[in-house]
Amino acid sequence: MEEKIIKTEYSEEMQRAYVDYAMSVIVSRALPDVRDGLKPVQRRTLYDMRELGILYDRPYRKSARIVGDTMGKYHPHGDSSIYEALVVMSQDFKKGLPLIDGHGNFGTIEGDGAAAMRYTEARLKKVTQLALLDDLDKDTVDFVPNFDETEKEPEVLPCRIPNLLINGSEGIAVGMTTNIPPHNFGETIDAMKALILNEEITTRELMRYIKGPDFPTGGIVINKDDLKDIYETGNGKIRIRGVASVEKLKNGHQNVVITQIPYTMVGAGIGKFLSEVAALSESKKTQDIVDISNQSSKEGIRIVIELKKDADAENFINLLYKKTHLEDTFGVNMLAIKNGRPETMSLKDILKSVVDFQYEINTRKYNTLLNKELEKKEIQEGLIKACNLIDLIIEIIRGSSDRKMAEDCLVKGITDGIKFKTKESSIMASQLLFTERQAKAILDMRLYRLIGLEIAALNKDHENTLANIYRYEDILDRKESMAQVIIADLEGFKKEFAQKRKTVIENAEEAVYKEKEFEEMDVYFLMDRFGYCKMIDQATFERNKEAIDEECKFAIRIRNNGRMAIFTEKGQMHTLKMMDLPMSKFSDKGIPVDNLTNYDSSDDMIIFAEDLSTVLLGRYLFVTADGMCKVTSGTEFDVSARRTVQATKLNDDDRIVSIRKVRNEENVILQSTNNYFIRFLLSEIPEMKKTAAGVKGMRLDGKEKVENAYITEAVSEDAITVGSKTVSLNSVKLLGRGGKGTKIKG
Repeated sequence: MEEKIIKTEYSEEMQRAYVDYAMSVIVSRALPDVRDGLKPVQRRTLYDMRELGILYDRPYRKSARIVGDTMGKYHPHGDSSIYEALVVMSQDFKKGLPLIDGHGNFGTIEGDGAAAMRYTEARLKKVTQLALLDDLDKDTVDFVPNFDETEKEPEVLPCRIPNLLINGSEGIAVGMTTNIPPHNFGETIDAMKALILNEEITTRELMRYIKGPDFPTGGIVINKDDLKDIYETGNGKIRIRGVASVEKLKNGHQNVVITQIPYTMVGAGIGKFLSEVAALSESKKTQDIVDISNQSSKEGIRIVIELKKDADAENFINLLYKKTHLEDTFGVNMLAIKNGRPETMSLKDILKSVVDFQYEINTRKYNTLLNKELEKKEIQEGLIKACNLIDLIIEIIRGSSDRKMAEDCLVKGITDGIKFKTKESSIMASQLLFTERQAKAILDMRLYRLIGLEIAALNKDHENTLANIYRYEDILDRKESMAQVIIADLEGFKKEFAQKRKTVIENAEEAVYKEKEFEEMDVYFLMDRFGYCKMIDQATFERNKEAIDEECKFAIRIRNNGRMAIFTEKGQMHTLKMMDLPMSKFSDKGIPVDNLTNYDSSDDMIIFAEDLSTVLLGRYLFVTADGMCKVTSGTEFDVSARRTVQATKLNDDDRIVSIRKVRNEENVILQSTNNYFIRFLLSEIPEMKKTAAGVKGMRLDGKEKVENAYITEAVSEDAITVGSKTVSLNSVKLLGRGGKGTKIKG
């Protein structure tokens, strides 16, 4: 075969290929058809279930069977997309009107996924069978070949309800998205009836019936006045809130209980909401929260937030609306396929498209029914005529040598070859002009049909057939009659399947959260030897002073809006905002300092802690294990932006053993691990920056290290214990800085 090379511009070929791909995704995958409100994968799944006989009054069948059959016959795009569509159509928290009856684990409102398809079972819902699939056998819609042309599938389902509005839809195509909210079944039926009766009805008038979206999760739509523009343009934003109430407990505490959530929170949004509430407490937006628990079950949503006794519960609810997804926005974009093209439609456009489709499928349906009744009428008239001439018919049948001879006589009056008893019979037979359909029915008729009661039943059936023909012709000839038939169907569906509205529609004021005025006061910062810290008021400190002295490593007075400076042996200074620390009881365990700062207690130790405002005004002596000393001004630690700084420079394997606040005229005493002591004047240690390592304060031998440092005035009688011996610090010989010092035996 000779090769044929087509030369074309690369960009043009890419553009053409991409447009084909985009339209394929838009029309065949991502967007619903306005007529039945279904995407192709949903339509094919429902049709396949009907073909498999998995009806609402039949046993459940494995989901894997449905998915496999759908994929093999109609939707060759992978089993996950089919099963996901099947699962969503069964979830009553996502669909206003579930179309599939799921049996087994089909996921939860909290975002838990469905079990594998081999474990779950499904069947059609009654409403799906009656309202979407019932008239497929009446030539109501066109059938098209499947992907490999081995099967036929419906181009659209003969849906008799406005499913696109009832169940809504969401999807992402190429360059466009759709997001249609679900609506109340009864309200959409009423709006559709109103449009049928008055084609000039406006969107505002339709909204007398459709108040707004009706989300399966309930909630409150709070921008009612915006809905008119949304429904007229097909675009806009709906603001929706969850429902929260206050429960008062016997102990004086209050619970805020959330029983309905915004539709946008379905799935992982609930877990995110719980994290947002916890973050409000952690970020100090509120200190009213005692506990949070998710008590949701099959009976419904129940999220409980326990508050403190003095908390303003209503104000806290406003905080949730303001700072969390308990109030959220649903972006409406009513995009669907209409006449094979994607189109953004208004509320009236969608309803009109559905109404026009009802006229189309009902016209095809009643034409099919009329043709069947006309065929039945023809046969019935032939049988009635044959019953009146039964003796002649029997004579023709007995005198014929084969079926064709008898049929030709009945249809064409050909009597050649037929043996008649009399010539009059031959003449009468030649005048019979039955149709071919009538002749076939006569020859197939059984003898029991000649019984009197059977003949009477035949006449009655004929009367019913004539009545049906008259009715069907009236429906097809008069639009008013057709409209009444459609309305009667809609009323029947409403009576059987309508539910009460779940979502409240109103105009609500903006949620206003009033922050508590901050009361500045003196408090005490406590930290035990394990690094747990807490903040207590002065009264609590005074009552528990002795226990605090025994149990706490640091007990520092500070303002409740101040910052603590915490120095570690690795030479770092961490700052801790007191506003990050909740007010506690003395009996409370406290919060690990690691959680409030960058400090890591696993390989570092806290040496010194002080109110940062006090640190900034002072001068501090730093002494390391290697005997290095320096004095640093507190202004070096003015770190308004950073939470951690390096307070001093350390050599490898060195560490800080002491940080002490100093004045000018003082002595410094260093003590080594071998009990060598050296005393020298503080003035011998130069003042240095925080980045400096310092100067040598004591000469050490071998593995000897500085163990401690003391500050004392010249006239002080401060004493320490060395072994069993009490030593006055000022009795240590005054030497110059950098010496070995004097050994004191205990």
